[in-house]
Amino acid sequence: MKSIVLFDGECNVCDASVQFILKHDGQGYFQFASLQSESGQTLLKQYDIPPATNSLVLIDRGKAYTQSTAALKIAKNLDSLWKWCYSAILIPPPIRNCAYKILANNRYKWFGKKEMCLLPTNEQRQRFL
Repeated sequence: MKSIVLFDGECNVCDASVQFILKHDGQGYFQFASLQSESGQTLLKQYDIPPATNSLVLIDRGKAYTQSTAALKIAKNLDSLWKWCYSAILIPPPIRNCAYKILANNRYKWFGKKEMCLLPTNEQRQRFL
């Protein structure tokens, strides 16, 4: 089963993150859905994640991960040296998540919101729920 990345479809940082994952996921391990989509909302309910979550969400092997843990587990499955980022999992979650929360809480102010979504290629479209 492929892992699913739920992202904020209005966030420029989240969009850049999805584009980055697509570029570095040579195995096609990840599928994607925006938090605002019907699929995203269904998955949030299924995994008991608040609908107004302020985090990237990774659903992997029947378990949901948020904040820095989600980001690091995604990195673990990317190509090349990005896998090494996963070693930051050794840092205690309260410390890792502090930096994550600062970015998450200020992402619209610092990076803005998307007015339009980038249309995925035909190949990429198959990876979106």
